[in-house]
Amino acid sequence: MFRQTLIRQLHTSIKLSKEADFTHVVIGAGSVGLAVAHKLTISSTPSNKDNKVLVIERNESFGQEISSRNSEVVHAGLYYPPNSLKTELCISGKEQLYSLSDNFGIKKCGKWIVAQNETQMNYLEKLHEKGKQLQIPTKFVDWGQAKLDEPLIKVGAGVLESSSTGIIDSHGYMEWLVSQIEEGNGELVYDTNVVGLSYDPHNEVYEIETQSGSVNGEEAELEEEKFVISSNNVINAAGLGATDINNLLMPEEKHMKTYYAKGNYFALTGLGNLKIKRLIYPCPDELHVKSLGTHLTIDMGGQVKFGPDLEWIDEIDYHVNDNNLNNALTEIQKYLPIVKRENLVGVYSGIRPKLISEKENKFQDFVIREESESGFKGFVNLLGIESPGLTSSLGIAKYVKEKFY
Repeated sequence: MFRQTLIRQLHTSIKLSKEADFTHVVIGAGSVGLAVAHKLTISSTPSNKDNKVLVIERNESFGQEISSRNSEVVHAGLYYPPNSLKTELCISGKEQLYSLSDNFGIKKCGKWIVAQNETQMNYLEKLHEKGKQLQIPTKFVDWGQAKLDEPLIKVGAGVLESSSTGIIDSHGYMEWLVSQIEEGNGELVYDTNVVGLSYDPHNEVYEIETQSGSVNGEEAELEEEKFVISSNNVINAAGLGATDINNLLMPEEKHMKTYYAKGNYFALTGLGNLKIKRLIYPCPDELHVKSLGTHLTIDMGGQVKFGPDLEWIDEIDYHVNDNNLNNALTEIQKYLPIVKRENLVGVYSGIRPKLISEKENKFQDFVIREESESGFKGFVNLLGIESPGLTSSLGIAKYVKEKFY
């Protein structure tokens, strides 16, 4: 009811005034969209005093897609090229998250990256050197200490510890962001799909055509009623739907496609409390840059889960693919041999929005840009925001606020 009332009010205001309804509209209420809206509504920031911010979300609540279907890991920022946005914004976001630890559940539990052979050990040496370059704390754990600290973990060659890696209650974090947006007089509207987007360069105003209805990840049930909202600026933080939003506005030669990389997660059962105290990551394959491997994570309650694996799909589908369980088990047993097939059960899956297909084996950075060169001043695209998107969310928000607004 609130959503319909708000949209009706906006629709009426457009008829009565040529001024935009909002200074900023953020499309997408995942962790990144909420973080951007938060930065734009902090009342103590002088540049925000005239901001009027709206967040539009197609689902019935915030964080229903990428932000709630991941490992909930606070990444250190080790794996990406030093001069990339992923590195810069992951480190910035990590530091901001830890500084706000009184507001939501977050824990700096640390992570081990485990090498089982000499080739993997050489990779860890490079990672350690990169950590020094980026001032990310890492250290090697000797074999004897490793057996004392985590006796169940198989260490074939060595362990690199990343002490600034952690875990976060992603729902609690997003709840806090929503509360901050509302405290800063920002508005959020759910069950609303963006179906049209146009720009009036003379008045520098965007018109955003919306349609009420919900999206459950498999199909959309849309009502016929449509409304138009106007804004001076638009931030496309639509996650899995970000390229669709891009394609509503940009000329055809600038259209983009999202490739869906699904990750299945498996819970541990039947082994009791293994008393594993930190995250355990296998050493990634240096030749394959799209996945960090099927790793072991613990949640804020100490429960162990494994994932994500990597499965390319053509359409959004959140059903856990149990056909992948044997492959996942093979990867898990390389560092935790106590686990048997009967100890794993599929629990959920997530989807990462990739801008390159499975055939292209290269690094893809975050794409964060204002499309002013295409004639769209104030339209900021956030594309390919996958891992480490949750960790980077406040870093991305700070970057967007300072660079474009």
